[in-house]
Amino acid sequence: MFADGTVPGADVESLWRSARSARCEAKSCQTGKISTAETAVQSHTIRDAGVQTDQSKAAVQDFQQEVQVDYASLLSFLQRVEDAVIKELNRNWKSRAFDGFEVNWTDQNETVLCLHTLSYPEAQDQNLQVTSVSWNATGSVVACSYGRLDGGDWSTEKSYVCTWNLDRRGLNPERPDLVVDVPSSVMCLAFHPSQPSVIAGGLFSGELVVWDTSRTEDSVIWRTGMTDDTHTDPVYQVNWLPDAKHGNHSRLLSVSTDGKILVWREERDGRLALAEGFAMVAQQVPRSMRLKKFACGEAAVGVTSLSFSHFDPCVFVVGVEGGYSLKCSIAAEMPALHQMGSSVPLRAPAELAFSPHGGPVYSVSCSPFHRNLFLTCGTDGQIHLHSMLQTQPLISLQLSKKYLFCVRWSPVRPLVFAAASGEGK
Repeated sequence: MFADGTVPGADVESLWRSARSARCEAKSCQTGKISTAETAVQSHTIRDAGVQTDQSKAAVQDFQQEVQVDYASLLSFLQRVEDAVIKELNRNWKSRAFDGFEVNWTDQNETVLCLHTLSYPEAQDQNLQVTSVSWNATGSVVACSYGRLDGGDWSTEKSYVCTWNLDRRGLNPERPDLVVDVPSSVMCLAFHPSQPSVIAGGLFSGELVVWDTSRTEDSVIWRTGMTDDTHTDPVYQVNWLPDAKHGNHSRLLSVSTDGKILVWREERDGRLALAEGFAMVAQQVPRSMRLKKFACGEAAVGVTSLSFSHFDPCVFVVGVEGGYSLKCSIAAEMPALHQMGSSVPLRAPAELAFSPHGGPVYSVSCSPFHRNLFLTCGTDGQIHLHSMLQTQPLISLQLSKKYLFCVRWSPVRPLVFAAASGEGK
């Protein structure tokens, strides 16, 4: 019925590759060529034309009427100012401001010339030292104070304040124009910023005195006297401050090693009354920056120098005997923990302590060009360049093996400063 059988195989050819390739087409597209052309245009004809209006008689008359001069009023004006003009012309004619001035068209000589050597023989006979020098507001008068920086008997011997007018004819370098006898050694001087004849001085006794050099009799116009408000240590710096409440007046700031920074105002009876005060206390100095341990009850930190910021009148930097410098603010309201006897409450102004020197700081100078830079120098012979934004100095320079007594920025060159050393350099 049924049986196995074999049928030959059938082959079917695949067409998918040929069908796919038939559907692929290659095409390209490109825009037609764009035609360009360059053309230059320039005019070849030039014409100049001038136009001027004809001057009419009416216009001339109107112009003459506008510039007519009232000679009567002019004569009256000249007669009124004649005396003042003649006075100024005579003053200029007699002025010695440009005596000896010669125009130098060659390169300037960089050497420093000594013009005058000023001295007071009587002070030299007593072996007194020059403790301070100050120029007045006009720049023609220089004052110096004589006193003692060594261990002399300051309580019994007097000192002197001398002034020389360098513009005066017949200047005698060994004969001051004015000599003021002072019963105590004068440690510092400061001329008034706008009144050329007014000068303030701080004494070794802690007292402040203000003199008027234009007076022929008694030149003392204000003084603190010895009161509970007076410093108990020598005054090492005085500064004139503008009075915010009274624009025509100035206040006097004093710095002493008793730790107090005091601001004084003028009174009508010739007294300097305490207006406000600050106290530098040990509690404001970080323990890690103290060069010594303070004994029990010893809270005052002796202040030796001070410099105000040229950009913020409320900010100042002080140098202290401990070797460090402190950024302070007049706007500080925190009371001093150690209240020394005073008629006004004393405030603690310190805000930031900087890395110390190896000895007392003798001078501080804020930069007149950068709001955060200031210089310090001290007994370790180093100068520190500080920023008010960090405690460590930016640069430390070893300028001397002896003491550095003063450092000051140049008022005209931002990167230049000067320093004075115990070596006489």
